[in-house]
Order: sequence, then C-alpha cells, then structure tokens
Amino acid sequence: MKIVLYQQDIVWADHQANRQKLIDLMGRTPGADLYVLPEMFTTGFATAPAGIAEESPSDTLALMQQLAARYDAAIAGSIALHEDGKYLNRFLFVKPDGSYAAYDKRHLFTYGGEHKTFTGGDRRVIVEWRGVRFLLLVCYDLRFPVWIRNRRDYDAILCVASWPTVRRGAWDTLVRARAIENQCFMAAVDRTGDDPACHYNGGTVFVDPYGEVQARCADGREEFVCADLDMDILHAFRAKFPVLSDADGFTLDVL
Repeated sequence: MKIVLYQQDIVWADHQANRQKLIDLMGRTPGADLYVLPEMFTTGFATAPAGIAEESPSDTLALMQQLAARYDAAIAGSIALHEDGKYLNRFLFVKPDGSYAAYDKRHLFTYGGEHKTFTGGDRRVIVEWRGVRFLLLVCYDLRFPVWIRNRRDYDAILCVASWPTVRRGAWDTLVRARAIENQCFMAAVDRTGDDPACHYNGGTVFVDPYGEVQARCADGREEFVCADLDMDILHAFRAKFPVLSDADGFTLDVL
C-alpha cells in the first residue's frame, strides 16, 4: 500500500486556503492508496472554536469525498466541527465510494484548554482499507498506551497531530514506542509553521513494526513523503516474534 503523509503549513482559520492545499497535494501525487493530513488541517489547532469550526454538514467532508472518488484513494485527517451543539475534533477517514469513518478525539488536551470547549469521543475506531486495519488517533491520544493497546485488532496506527516544537522530543519517542509495543506500522503526521500560540517544526514519519523510521519529512518544511506499507513484513514479524500473544489484558471504562 502506498501512503502519502502531508506535513502541512496550515493557514490559520482559512478553510478555503487549506482545502486548496489538499487539492494541490493530490494533483501532484496521484496513484497513492491513502493520503494523511494533520490535525485540524483546515483551520489549525483551535481551542476557541466558535467562528472557526465548520458547521455540519461539513464542506471539507464533501471535498474529501469528491477527491477520494476522483483519485480512487482514501483521505484521512481531522477537522474542527460544530455538530448538534457540540464542538468536536473529528478525525475523518474517507473512502472513494463516499463512505467514511469518524473518530472523535478521546483525550482532549487539557493543558491547552481543549476540554473547555470540545466534547471528547467515547469509542476507539478501526478502519479497514485495502487489506489493512488502521487505528485512528489524534495528537494527545499518543500519550495513552492503554487506549492504544493492540488487541490484535489493527495493523497500523494513523496519528494526526498539531504537536508543537517545544515537546518534539516526546513526539519522536512516543511515535516509535507505540509502533514497537503494538507491533504495528505507524503513520504519524504533524504540521509545520505557526499558529497564534505555538511553533511547529514537523516530525512527520512512517515507522515500521520494529520501530525503525522508513520515511520522514524534513524538519521545518511543508512537504509530503511517500511510504510503502508492506503487510507481508508485518505478518512475518508477528509470526516469528509473537509479542502480542504475551500482552497484558486491560479493562477500560470506555472501549
């Protein structure tokens, strides 16, 4: 499977400009199976979403459906959405037939005040696409391994983020750790550039189940990188070294 990871310099609160970036990206990189965008890729990470978040039904979702059909590929990324009186940080995974999965970010970033305005999700979401099962995560979720624990129900993690430079060291460590402990591929997409609160220098990577980085974007640049997800590698590794069979069980209040 060919995956394109887009380390986007998001234009603050400008839906039109950021949607155009998606259109341009897919026009430059046809032929991939999956395109992955950062957290809140149409606005930037907004903890005060009034006037910034999209209203449901989402124009961005409609564009993603149109582009997915045009290029016969899936598109994944999160948006700020206002729906039924609630603000949601919603990760959309859109397929070419127009169907989509939606994951609402479980772990809201309390340090930055996200919990004051957004409503957190209450369920894990795993999407099957062209023979690969993807667990969907958004940014701060990466710090919570119990929520992420692989119960032999997924093959790869998609983590989309607005993870600032000041905590970049944690990002680099956690991305590799989650791939190693869950014996899976990791596609981790962060942004670059600036918003009113933070600076971002990227860190977008594709990591294999051994924890080795197979593809990365250059720091501080808006660019994309292509990666190959080879399920034969995953199956062979899990058969040879069956770590997941020895994993501890967990009971969660919310599954």
